[in-house]
Amino acid sequence: MPVTVGLLLALSFAVSLLALAGLIWAISNHQLKVEQEDAYTIFAEGEAGTPDVDTPKHAPEIDRNQYDVRRAGLDVVSRPAVLLLVGSGVFWLVIGSAFGLLASLKLHLPDLLTEQAFFTFGRARTVHLNLVAYGWLSMTGIAVAMWVAPRIFHTPLRFARLPVVGAILWNIGVASGAVAIANGWTDGEEWLEIPWQIDILLAVAGAFFVVPLLATAARRDVDHIYVTGWYYLAALCWFPILFAIANIPYIHSGAQEATVNWWFAHNVLGLWLTPLGVGAAYYFIPKIIGKPIYSYSLSLLGFWGLALFYSQVGMHHLIGGPVPTWVVTLSIVHSVMMFIPVIAVAINQHVLVARNLWAVKESLPLRFIAFGALMYTLASFQGSIEALRSVNSVTHFTHYTVGHAHLGAYGFVSLIMFGAIYYMLPRTTGRAWPWPRAIAWHFWLVVVGFTIYFVSLTAGGLLQGFAMLDATRPFADSVRVTLVYLEWRSVGGALMTAGHLLLGIHVLALLARGPAWVPQTGYHPEPAVES
Repeated sequence: MPVTVGLLLALSFAVSLLALAGLIWAISNHQLKVEQEDAYTIFAEGEAGTPDVDTPKHAPEIDRNQYDVRRAGLDVVSRPAVLLLVGSGVFWLVIGSAFGLLASLKLHLPDLLTEQAFFTFGRARTVHLNLVAYGWLSMTGIAVAMWVAPRIFHTPLRFARLPVVGAILWNIGVASGAVAIANGWTDGEEWLEIPWQIDILLAVAGAFFVVPLLATAARRDVDHIYVTGWYYLAALCWFPILFAIANIPYIHSGAQEATVNWWFAHNVLGLWLTPLGVGAAYYFIPKIIGKPIYSYSLSLLGFWGLALFYSQVGMHHLIGGPVPTWVVTLSIVHSVMMFIPVIAVAINQHVLVARNLWAVKESLPLRFIAFGALMYTLASFQGSIEALRSVNSVTHFTHYTVGHAHLGAYGFVSLIMFGAIYYMLPRTTGRAWPWPRAIAWHFWLVVVGFTIYFVSLTAGGLLQGFAMLDATRPFADSVRVTLVYLEWRSVGGALMTAGHLLLGIHVLALLARGPAWVPQTGYHPEPAVES
């Protein structure tokens, strides 16, 4: 066991060293000698101060003169990859939501669909997790990065055909993983259920995404890297390391395997999905409002705080387990230290939104993104508090933890991805959304549904935890007390699923019409191999 703990700490330390190396590089290249003017990197000349707001009153077709020609040219280069990734991500969201709703229903209707093994709770819930984590969140997050990176680096996406190949391979991997899990073939670790033989395909596909983004950053036409670029580049360095190490077979077992499992499971949220979500928010919020973030220096403090503090927070899930106490204590300290970067992000994004509430009313994409940014703050605060032993003793092994996980992965990341899709696709295809009112319906369905979902699991989980700690009550009481809350969870999940179906139909209707126009810019997709 000491060897495994030492290995994990060494790996976490290596991740921190990567962050430190990046910090040293940034200092030596004057990337941290920042001024508020650096926040204007995302704007074209003369664009700052002009809101980029869509309203239901806009014309049926996007006016090509509304966007500057250079930027529209960048969108043309990345368009095939972005549309394929977004379309695939939304598809997996709809399928994954169906399995998630089925798993929710079976918690209070256990006899539902018992004839087939792949409809049992254990398999349905696991398929749901992997489809939304690797199908929806990862593919859509990569699509947003492919679309945003050329804009902040002021240069077209390099090797633009590679992400298309990567998307095809990634879809095959996700589909194969879901089929394998549904048929009982799984590695048996949360967030790592897809068999490692299939994970090899996902790792190969990931390389087709990493190379173009790194090449684009290396050939950028701006000196300063905007904070969104830091989040994206860091995620591309962190996730391959996490994914490859956690999926090495036949090394760990028992408590050692649990340690590796939670080292990965928490870091995939904090060092993969969080950078994708926060990075997107840092671009879209000021871009839509037409004003830079509140404090650009704070934005870099938030990024480096995440890089230096997050890599070891996952061990708080093993409080009370057969691991050294000091390892858990170190994790708790790191969890509490996460207040620093989270507060920095909150000040930057929430102050800007609060000073421009008119934009939230006018811009439907901004509603999703601003709400998601707020959920990031709440999820992070809740996670730091939940890591404390006194709180963890009540909430651990309860539905409270499930609600917290969804507050981060859904309330935060998914809501931002919804807003990003609604903002990106009209600018990528040159066509307006067919039914603007459907966007508002989608927003209220998922917000109301998620509120019901989260509140019910939080309340039910706390009652469940207190019941389990009461030695005078039988364990069955901790199950019975949650039933009504599980029913409300299914109500919220049904509303969220309805919103996802609406999104899927809307995206399909938009993409079926094809691009409306192709700007004349001189930019062309580059071949997979450059001379």
